[in-house]
Amino acid sequence: MRLLCLSNGHGEDIIAVRILQALQQLPNCPEIAALPIVGEGHFYQKAGIPVIGTVKAMPSGGFVWMDSRQLARDLQGGLVQLTIAQIKTMRSWAKEGGLILAVGDIVPMLFAWLSGAPFAFVGTAKSEYYIRDEKGWLPRQSWWDDRLERWTGCIYQPWERWLMTRPQCKAVFPRDRITATTLKRFGIPAFDLGNPMMDGLAAEVEPDQELTIALIPGSRIPEIYANWEIILQSLDGMLRQMGKPFKGIAAIAPGIELGELEHTLQEYRWQKVQENTYVNGSGQNKAALELMPGRFAECIQKATIAIAMAGTATEQFIGLGKPAFIIPGAGPQFNPQFAEAQTRLLGMSVTLVEQPKQMASAINMLFDDPDRLRAIAENGRRRMGEPGAANRIAQQLAELSAEVF
Repeated sequence: MRLLCLSNGHGEDIIAVRILQALQQLPNCPEIAALPIVGEGHFYQKAGIPVIGTVKAMPSGGFVWMDSRQLARDLQGGLVQLTIAQIKTMRSWAKEGGLILAVGDIVPMLFAWLSGAPFAFVGTAKSEYYIRDEKGWLPRQSWWDDRLERWTGCIYQPWERWLMTRPQCKAVFPRDRITATTLKRFGIPAFDLGNPMMDGLAAEVEPDQELTIALIPGSRIPEIYANWEIILQSLDGMLRQMGKPFKGIAAIAPGIELGELEHTLQEYRWQKVQENTYVNGSGQNKAALELMPGRFAECIQKATIAIAMAGTATEQFIGLGKPAFIIPGAGPQFNPQFAEAQTRLLGMSVTLVEQPKQMASAINMLFDDPDRLRAIAENGRRRMGEPGAANRIAQQLAELSAEVF
């Protein structure tokens, strides 16, 4: 029994690895390999999962759909040649038999279909919450925005659902219950097993008693450095307006240059008191800030709220039942369009703050409304699901492999 995992992005690789590691713990685990369509597959390599074929980091980091200029850069960087080579590798692998697990969006699912092999799909990118919630359709800035989704009754486009209804497609694992329920209406073999994004985040530390703010600037270079300055601008306003001390703890992804973050901290009058620790202000208008590189789970567990400019990391934070405040950036990922879409995906758990100077008043308004805080806790857990999804999906894949082969 063999399994090849396809994924197309940083967050997708992490989710795929969680599922594969859970699969490795089961009896009769298949022979596993991975083909990351985007990036170089560092997470697979770190987990000891063999990477086959040609891999390469593209200038866009996988966000070509957000900006046509990013697509142009990728084309110049050899995207077409890379894609052709990867398809050849995948087809060669499929000739010897096996199951393909596609993790991400339509791209890995299309690859899986082109292989001719049976496949399963973990849909990380789309959710019905983008267009509706349990009460009905969500308002949009223009009726044109979701015209096709409303017409067809699903966030997944007709061509995506066509792939899901092919005989090759043996299982689809959507990210939430509302999406799984919708897909089943189209005769798609969808399973409501939860969202692997929430695995590995179980509370291991006690939340801080003081107001502790997780600062989540994202993981994509160089965008993170611009996001970091915007977040510091919001803290600057909070120092003048909050009227009480607070602590910032920054979730810094591996590979981020701390020196550049520290330089910006100095520009905003943060004084270094020890390694990765800074202070600003005095008296009631005083704050501390700690950089926590590589300690994401600990950071979001300790925090009360978050100021976030990220995708998956923001979703994981609100999945703990906590509120996040998001600020539009310049992109290519966390731009105004992405931020607006995130408010639909995550509902009341995120508050869109248009300008950094408005952050203090937005936070104060939230804490003046305890009923809203309770509703946010329930909303986040419902939209992101309970931990353990990777194990549940792995078990289903094992059963599926036994049936297929």
